[in-house]
Amino acid sequence: MVGFPVPGTSFVGRRHELAQARRLLAATRLLTLTGPCGVGKTRLAGRVAEGAVRGFPDGAWLVPLAAVRDGTLVPHAVADALGIRDEAGGAPLDTVVAHLRERRLLLVLDNCEHVTDACASLVAAVLGASSGVRVLTTSRHRLGLPEEQLLTVTPLATPAPGDACSGAEFPALRLFADRAAAVVPGFEITDGNRAAVARLCHRLDGLPLAIELAAVRMHALGVQELDERLGDRLGAHYRLLTCGSPAAPPRHRTLRTAVDWSHDLCTPTEQLAWARLSVFPGSFDLGGAEAVCGDTFEGRSGEEGEEAEARVRGEPHPAEADPAAGRTGTTAQADTDCSHGEPDPAMTARASGAPVRAGGPADAGARADGAGAVSGSLRTAVLDAVIGLVEKSVLVREGGGAGSLRGGQAGSGGGTRYRMLALLREYGMEKLEALGADGDCRRRLCAHFVRVAEEHERSWFGPDQPGTLAGLRAEHDNLRAALDFCLTTPGESPRGLRLVGSLWFYWIARGAWAELRHWWQRLVLREGRRPAPELTRAHWAAALIPLVRSRTNAVLLAGAPHPPTLAPHETPDVRPLAEVLGGDRDDEGRLLAFHILSRVELATTLTFHGRPERAVPLCLEALTVCEAHGEQWVRSYVLGALATARWALGEHEAAAESARRCLRLPYVTGEPHAVGGTLEILAVVTAARGDAERAAVLRGAAHRIWYDLGHDPLAAQRQAHGPPGDTAYGDAHRRGYELSVPEALAYALGEPLSPRRTAPPLPDTGLTRRELEVAALIASGMTNRQIAERLVISRRTAEGHAERILAKLGFAARSQVAAWFSGLSR
Repeated sequence: MVGFPVPGTSFVGRRHELAQARRLLAATRLLTLTGPCGVGKTRLAGRVAEGAVRGFPDGAWLVPLAAVRDGTLVPHAVADALGIRDEAGGAPLDTVVAHLRERRLLLVLDNCEHVTDACASLVAAVLGASSGVRVLTTSRHRLGLPEEQLLTVTPLATPAPGDACSGAEFPALRLFADRAAAVVPGFEITDGNRAAVARLCHRLDGLPLAIELAAVRMHALGVQELDERLGDRLGAHYRLLTCGSPAAPPRHRTLRTAVDWSHDLCTPTEQLAWARLSVFPGSFDLGGAEAVCGDTFEGRSGEEGEEAEARVRGEPHPAEADPAAGRTGTTAQADTDCSHGEPDPAMTARASGAPVRAGGPADAGARADGAGAVSGSLRTAVLDAVIGLVEKSVLVREGGGAGSLRGGQAGSGGGTRYRMLALLREYGMEKLEALGADGDCRRRLCAHFVRVAEEHERSWFGPDQPGTLAGLRAEHDNLRAALDFCLTTPGESPRGLRLVGSLWFYWIARGAWAELRHWWQRLVLREGRRPAPELTRAHWAAALIPLVRSRTNAVLLAGAPHPPTLAPHETPDVRPLAEVLGGDRDDEGRLLAFHILSRVELATTLTFHGRPERAVPLCLEALTVCEAHGEQWVRSYVLGALATARWALGEHEAAAESARRCLRLPYVTGEPHAVGGTLEILAVVTAARGDAERAAVLRGAAHRIWYDLGHDPLAAQRQAHGPPGDTAYGDAHRRGYELSVPEALAYALGEPLSPRRTAPPLPDTGLTRRELEVAALIASGMTNRQIAERLVISRRTAEGHAERILAKLGFAARSQVAAWFSGLSR
């Protein structure tokens, strides 16, 4: 199972629903779990997938859609979850369909209700193209497709008031007891508390989320007190979860009551933080929290504090009648920071040496470690509020490590991230809108990520590229939210173009070219024809796509035309270009990235047009700069361009050595896309040297990588045949196709193929060579993460291999795999 979170709590009840879901999933290709929010659809879907995964050789894959607000991004989200790289540059939906056409897997789409039409279109296309894919969705509404089967997930059973019960026969009571025991160790349902627990669960209508929220309060209140307090609330409040309609079902009222209760137990500062942090659709760190909370946490005393507290509770305050009594840091003030063509006040203040107001809109998202950027009192207030929300189960703490952004720095490592459950986030957004602060918070979010992106762009040309990519990947949902705000809010498209342009390295290094085009095209249309640095930067970023794709098209050089009339090209001075693109003459990091990429682009063009002798010195100069700065990503393209130029000059040994130097880069060895492209170049060079068999092995290894990255498997199979009648080529290609990435790297760098590669498959295992390799690592005690690192594959791919091994062997646990492999070895 790939992408499914590891449950932190036990699964209670649902035996009937599980059995019914499995029967339906065996009989239909599309099953939708429907039901109200908080009823446990997502948890049930994960349990269903866990039980069904053995029937799917390619595993079960989760696609979380709660953070996807734009339906056109649904195919991107699916491709992301499946680990598909957009190398072909096609439409995202077509790429997903092509990837799934020959696979047998379970695709789980979670939280479809807000993008129902987009999900329906994708599911229809997938099911129409692939007979081996089944789809399980969770949604508050059906998708509306003809073959869709529905399973309504109802609340957990509770006893009627006054009924005698043991408690064990009612899953709602068992759930409360289990969650309460996590707060109060040793808690059990006894004769003394059974009636109160039964009343409590009945009042909450058996909704799992409401029961869990109530159980958290056991750290401060007894069961009887919980029951009495909830009874008071139900009598005093009739606020509904959905649109304030009196027609909403009672379960929505009780769930809203439970969330209201959690809100009231928060301090005013925690309530304000809950509202403002709901602007994050994905997880966030303390730096992001400081950015969106801004100056609203500082100096909150006296009248200002009373006003804020009244507003967050939705109550009027006398100060609102007096325009002069307004708070500082208002939305209007934030608007001036977003006006087109105006300088950033925070940047102006820094340049002049003037103090910058901590956390204000102009400085939203400033680095927490910057001099005077964020005051100590703000950082303390935000931290205290976040800790309080974690303790009250409003925020869920996620472990630190690579992928953390603290104070605007990605990949700092060791940072803790936080996320808010979708239902609680919706509640927070409601409170934020009641405050009239949703626009201000979204602007702060955008300002924060523009600043983060620009900081990382400036430092991208350096040694910490893997950490930067990991950090930004953790913020992907938030980046999308910022771009969506810029796209849908008048006057914000320049900021969106600025963000797209600054993140060029992120989109391209991840292979997310289609998403780069998605935002670029829409923001350009929104901005119109007005000339602006942001517009020029975004155009330049989109124009990089053909350059980086050229690595995978090196084989086309063999038939490329060489026009003799091409005029000599001189390398342009990149400084004027940097100024046009919004750079700074003293901005060395960004300037070097532009400079070296322009050299690579020019060298590639020269080689394609028959002037490789002019390309070689450009590449050598660029290579020197990359090595001096510890840079690897651009260096891999420089070495690829150098290899193709030397190949075109007939310098085959030098070309091969350039390709091998590329394969030795740590960045490349951890990036399958870069390995595949370089293996293709090396295959062309090797063929030119007359070693057709070795070239076929290298090309087979490259084609396996393309297949794993989501490319058309039939295309790789067609290329595997080689020239008509050449069976030797096909055999060599198949040997390469069976290589793991580390083995392919070792072979490309000169090591001979292991003898076992030419031996027939091991009898009676049913596993591929790669799966046997993964089984051996499982037997050695490695986790999926460690296996991914050892084999230089993604964690998702490692998880997929492990699930297929369990399915093929009929095992339920990794310990069984270890015992089986140990016996096989003997």
